[in-house]
Amino acid sequence: MKINSFFILLLLLLSGNIYAQKNVLKDNFLNNLDRDEITRSYITPVKVVWQSDNKESQVKNGEVLLTKFDGQLSTSGAGMCVLRSDNDLQASILLDFGTEIYGGIEIAAAIRAEKRALKVRVRLGESVSEAMSDCIDNSVPGMSSATNDHSLRDYTLEIPWLGSVEVGNSGFRFVRIDLLDKDVDLPIRSVRGIFRYRDIPYLGSFHCDDERLNKIWETGAYTVHLNMQEYLWDGIKRDRLVWLGDIHPEIMTINSVFGDQEVVKKRLDFGRDTTPLPGWMNGISSYSLWWIITHRDFYRYHGDLGYLKEQQEYITALVNQIVSKIDPD
Repeated sequence: MKINSFFILLLLLLSGNIYAQKNVLKDNFLNNLDRDEITRSYITPVKVVWQSDNKESQVKNGEVLLTKFDGQLSTSGAGMCVLRSDNDLQASILLDFGTEIYGGIEIAAAIRAEKRALKVRVRLGESVSEAMSDCIDNSVPGMSSATNDHSLRDYTLEIPWLGSVEVGNSGFRFVRIDLLDKDVDLPIRSVRGIFRYRDIPYLGSFHCDDERLNKIWETGAYTVHLNMQEYLWDGIKRDRLVWLGDIHPEIMTINSVFGDQEVVKKRLDFGRDTTPLPGWMNGISSYSLWWIITHRDFYRYHGDLGYLKEQQEYITALVNQIVSKIDPD
């Protein structure tokens, strides 16, 4: 009995000196950490669309890239896809991820004899023809192709020895990879798409007896879903900007398909906060009118009177500004 009492007393004395360990990671970034609102997932290619040869002299085991990868490389180099270029022939492969995504790619390179980085060219494309084409060169008159404006789709990078590299933030379905260094082998375990999206449910739906219309509706809903990044963009590839004239059809889609989403308010507030009066949103007077119309319809769908009242001062001044531009006659 005395022993039990002793231990109880000892625990009571020690408990006053016990405290949780500080969260070092959190404390290190206490004032400069912004959490990413966007979900990040990996997509495995579903098809090898094309490769530079069919005899496995330049591209060997391309089908390996269609198998799932857990993200961890090992010291084994067996069973890899191997790209091999020489002085006359360049190893190239074109992969299909099955559907358009927003994000980039991760290339995981396996172990090889020579410890140096190797250069590859990466081309992203929404279509096969885009991924197979050169980026537009503004110095060449009449050249017609997709550009590198706003988001790069055509670039050169180095692949590490026994390591992974992530690159890209664009809209694409297909990726072409060319090995640029000569007389080398590049063993690759994986090429994964890095898919960035808001993980939100589809609340609204549409279905009819015309499958073409059903597909058009699904494509429209998915396109707007991809545009819901840190802000609500006009497009995931170009311009990736907050154009207030494009906002109304996008927000009406969100109202119908996804419901009340904070990214809508974030975009509306961005337009207001970056346009002090007497300026016009994006420098275009009609875009300011669309901003007002969008607020009206957003309120009609969700009834958030508190949020609408936050706009009262700005809307009143904006309406007065518009009225002042109307001739009495």
